[in-house]
Amino acid sequence: MNRTETPDAPDAHRPDPRDAQPPLPAELPIFPLTGSLLLPGNWLPLNIFEPRYVAMVEDALEGSSVIGMIQPVVPRKDNNPGSVGPDPLLVDPEHPDVYSIGCAGHIERCEPQDDGRYLILLKGVCRFRVEAELENHRGYRRVRADYGEFRDDLEEPETLLDPDPILHALREFARTRELEFDLQRLETLPGVTLLNGLAVALPFTPGEKQALLEADGPDARRDLLLSLMGMGFTPGDEGLRSAPPVN
Repeated sequence: MNRTETPDAPDAHRPDPRDAQPPLPAELPIFPLTGSLLLPGNWLPLNIFEPRYVAMVEDALEGSSVIGMIQPVVPRKDNNPGSVGPDPLLVDPEHPDVYSIGCAGHIERCEPQDDGRYLILLKGVCRFRVEAELENHRGYRRVRADYGEFRDDLEEPETLLDPDPILHALREFARTRELEFDLQRLETLPGVTLLNGLAVALPFTPGEKQALLEADGPDARRDLLLSLMGMGFTPGDEGLRSAPPVN
């Protein structure tokens, strides 16, 4: 964020955008879900039906209305305990290892359904690093979350990225994958909105989506997105994927 200040004359009249954000709880309920990428400022609709996550939403709404989205290290289908990764004998379906970085989201809308489900709409607020896992509460998992290294997520970028390289790569990606996009609509989006929207929506692997989440800011995320679209790069042991927290 480009601001000119002197140490002895801070800009006391300009509000800090972080002050308007919802509070970020240190003890954060988490929703492990494969392939569902939540980024700061982006929206994620969720259909909540499993009893422990129904309880999580109810508890969150009574407090900060913030929950954490995080991916299991071993990909699973739709977070269904019966559908796990390559070797089910090595995976605890009820308590899979998760990556050490996720994204906290604020429940902006919650629609109770007649059958007990909740349809919720999350807005990404800030990424977090898992410091430690806490005891389960009403069946759902909780972690001690550290937001310190991601505080810049709380500030809307003032300088938007140039969308042209992303749109150029998207056209080629769509052509080679035989996909269709509403390019006219996408061309109207600001660069950061376009970047994060494509990072969420494009058919990347869970590991690639995790790498996009962990990228060090919009510029690094743009470079990785362009690599994924243009070269089919798959993150491996190059330091793009984080180690799971120690349980």
